Amino acid sequence: MTEASSTGVQTLPVTEDEDGMRLDRWFKRRFPELSLSHLNKLTRTGQIRVDGKRADTSTRLAANVLVRVPPLKFEAKAPAIVRAEPNEADARALRDMILFEDKWLMALNKPWGLAVQGGSGTKRHIDGMLESLTDAHGERPRLVHRLDRDTSGVLLVAKTRKIASDLGEIFRSRQARKIYWSVVEGVPHPMQGRISLFLAKGAGMGDEREARKPGVRRDPEKMRIAKHGEEDAQHSVTFYAVVDKLAPRLAWLSMKPITGRTHQLRAHAEAIGHPIIGDPKYTGDRAVNDPRRTDPLRAIPSEIERKLHLVARRLVLPHPKGGTLDVTAPLPPHMKKTFDLLGFDAKQYDPIEDAPE
Repeated sequence: MTEASSTGVQTLPVTEDEDGMRLDRWFKRRFPELSLSHLNKLTRTGQIRVDGKRADTSTRLAANVLVRVPPLKFEAKAPAIVRAEPNEADARALRDMILFEDKWLMALNKPWGLAVQGGSGTKRHIDGMLESLTDAHGERPRLVHRLDRDTSGVLLVAKTRKIASDLGEIFRSRQARKIYWSVVEGVPHPMQGRISLFLAKGAGMGDEREARKPGVRRDPEKMRIAKHGEEDAQHSVTFYAVVDKLAPRLAWLSMKPITGRTHQLRAHAEAIGHPIIGDPKYTGDRAVNDPRRTDPLRAIPSEIERKLHLVARRLVLPHPKGGTLDVTAPLPPHMKKTFDLLGFDAKQYDPIEDAPE
């Protein structure tokens, strides 16, 4: 027979981080040993009150309201939660990436080649590394957006559930202003423009016919240009501006995505005939990243590393606690090497600053 335990009547305030949380999840967080069936009984009989009013398990709580918690009975003490020892190497690596930090969030400088989330065959990634920063209350930092594995630059992380929710809404409502820098094959004309296309994952009918040819393998993760009204097609918009160029071979492109589709900038660069250097997926019809290519006018210098030349350079958005968050990432080492080789000055004026929001 298990030893029973109980509590007295309590009146507990909802914290700021619990704002918007469902009542059942609030109880699960505060009293993990309380069974759902017992909680349902307490709400049905009106014993649980929120600011003096009856509530059910789906009631959304607001910060600073008072929850009347009646006497709770626990049939058995919940087993202690065993937490893994923090990985100090991961914690150090994350701290080395920090561009900005306050009590609510931090902006990381994600390096090239490190995945943001796990997947098939991916063992080390930012999301997993964040476990090393779990605090004494079991609260761990949360991702609020993503970057491709081979895209470097600003990655925002929330320190609490509430801030993650607030930042998620900011991104969904397109209040976040994102600027990416890339180095692309050739020089786009016009020098500034707007790319507006529908993108979809997977192959269209023409792609399926192409994929059936001997020796052709279709990449199921690659985005393709789709038609309006096509199944799963999503509208995507990017503004771009040429900052500098080594005509006719290469250009430094500043890109401002208005929408946030998968691989949007990489697919858009390929669609206008100027794929990003070092991109294995979106290389155009002429295999622009193949050092054996024979086009002398647009051949890529052999000194340039075949790593994706795309960095999330700057992120500007309303801070959930007021004011504006404005974070800039340095060039990753392989892009800095390319800039030095081509004579591009990272301090040069970026015309995308004046592009529409």
